[in-house]
Amino acid sequence: MDVVQHYLRADTDKCGAVAYSFCTLVTNLPQYQAMVEGFLRLGFTSADCEFLYIDNSGSNQADAFSGCNAFLRRASGRYVVLCHQDVMGLEDGREKLDTLLAALSEIDPVWAVCGNAGVDASGRRFIRITDPYVPDQAVGKPFPRQVMSLDENFIVVKSEANLALSRDLTGFHWYGSDLCLIADILGWTAYVIDFHLRHDSRGSVDQHYNSLRSRLRTKYTRAFRPRTLRVLTERNIYLSGNRWASAGVNAAIDVAIFLYAQFKRTVLARLRK
Repeated sequence: MDVVQHYLRADTDKCGAVAYSFCTLVTNLPQYQAMVEGFLRLGFTSADCEFLYIDNSGSNQADAFSGCNAFLRRASGRYVVLCHQDVMGLEDGREKLDTLLAALSEIDPVWAVCGNAGVDASGRRFIRITDPYVPDQAVGKPFPRQVMSLDENFIVVKSEANLALSRDLTGFHWYGSDLCLIADILGWTAYVIDFHLRHDSRGSVDQHYNSLRSRLRTKYTRAFRPRTLRVLTERNIYLSGNRWASAGVNAAIDVAIFLYAQFKRTVLARLRK
């Protein structure tokens, strides 16, 4: 069953192509409507933007992983914005986001996801947001900053990257991290950009958060396990995150392949005599 609904469609007869698809899991319809009105005022109009939602106000029709996958399949925009219902645009609008994404593409053509809060591989936090804790945060500026994870309140996904979230994870936390991990595996990058929004939530680190943290860790421990990739040509490859182990085992495999090839040539030569 298709759970994705259109709140507002883009006028594709006039614009030809959709620029932005705003996608939201909704539990509070009035709050969501206020969010949409806020973005409309900032220039994200139906001239070339669409607003999609999944109605979880009565009961959960989708969790964040399955819901965002449904959005990514259904959205028509060049950019798919996965955002919470409790974000509100401030001064930064359509022109600012257009400029930021164009500049990011100049800096790094293979970016796939960007947002307003994340952490890099060194553990440095980069945040451009107003929330209940601190107004007008600009931690780690200047932006953009490359990161390895993003907060889920506002994430822009470049549709060209053809990303998806994990099928084997469920819940409402950690999907920003999952999306960034998958982007990295596929050869794309993630950034925090200078797009200032208000997020009216303090977030929660509860039992559901910790449970999903454990399941994500288990999933990627298995996904990144060392293994030998066996192929029909017998030119197998050993895959491991440990570069020394990878180099050593693959060197041994290459020697074995060479010796086996020499053996086959010798045997075939004798059979021809």
